[in-house]
Amino acid sequence: MTHTSFAKILLAPFSLLYGIGIYIRNLLYDAEVVKSSKFSIPTISVGNLSIGGAGKTPHIEYLIELLNPYINLATLSRGYNRSSKGFRIVHPSNTALLVGDEPLMYARKHRGIVVAIGESRSVAIPQIVGYAPEVQTILLDDAFQHRSIKPYLNILLTQFEKPFTRDFLLPSGRLREWKSSYERADVIIVSKCPDDLTEKQQKSLIYEINPQSNQKVFFTRYSYKNPYSFYYPNMTLPLTSDLDVIMISGIANTNYLIQYLNKKVGTYANMEYADHHNFSEKDINYISKVYEQRDSQRKLILTTEKDAMRLDKYRKKLFDLKIPVYILPLNVEFLFDQKKEFDQLIKDKLLQFEV
Repeated sequence: MTHTSFAKILLAPFSLLYGIGIYIRNLLYDAEVVKSSKFSIPTISVGNLSIGGAGKTPHIEYLIELLNPYINLATLSRGYNRSSKGFRIVHPSNTALLVGDEPLMYARKHRGIVVAIGESRSVAIPQIVGYAPEVQTILLDDAFQHRSIKPYLNILLTQFEKPFTRDFLLPSGRLREWKSSYERADVIIVSKCPDDLTEKQQKSLIYEINPQSNQKVFFTRYSYKNPYSFYYPNMTLPLTSDLDVIMISGIANTNYLIQYLNKKVGTYANMEYADHHNFSEKDINYISKVYEQRDSQRKLILTTEKDAMRLDKYRKKLFDLKIPVYILPLNVEFLFDQKKEFDQLIKDKLLQFEV
């Protein structure tokens, strides 16, 4: 028996107690003993049953890019690991420490939308409408498990390598709710799929998920673009086999990213930090030391767009140290020619909205 299996057995009673609490909570909401709030504006929730790593942020960005040319959008996040409290409108000049890395990234990359943060979604949504009455749709980041609101459209993400069907409740597993909670979703997206996913694998996973008659299952992957300079964003650099890369990341799951680097660069060192890690002066000094010790002709620091938000306060120091730092952007791509179907589903759903 492995240590992991033994730990799951030891933690199983705690998972059962946790599950009982979640079951009672959901039962109260389903029976409408506890009411979920509905709103006179369409809300689209993007979330997952597991903790972290399913790709909520890139899928929120996909929806922003899909809808922003046509309607006025807002995003609402909790603002994980931020120093501020309560409702707040995020501005590009804010810091990741103040508002959280993901909301700050939305605000800086998509200047035409309203970006808000707030622990209570049911309280924050009316405040967004009061602040910007022109907003026509609100994208809810990581709201699947928040039963206090009832989204107009509920999108559930699950990782290809770690689907919710093979997971367990916290703390023995990574599930925040019972597996049966997937039935609340309108759309299920299997994220971070391999490039060579076959139709046989697709059908097998759909069978395993067992979607309801009203649910549609889509499959997506990440498509990485050329990294751009941390100091000069218009300057890009392709990843090549002669590069020595130090990957700095504080995200929930780096497996997909590491697989990509294995194919693209000669050598790399992976410096992983906790999800949403707030970098310190000590971290920067250590990163600088690791960089200097790498005996390579072409070496650089590579990081994600979310991590760059938290590294931003040390931009000048890294520049003065003459350390080349590049940011690796990514896009979400639909497999099996599902993009058109997904896009149309979202647009049709919004056109059907009635107050």
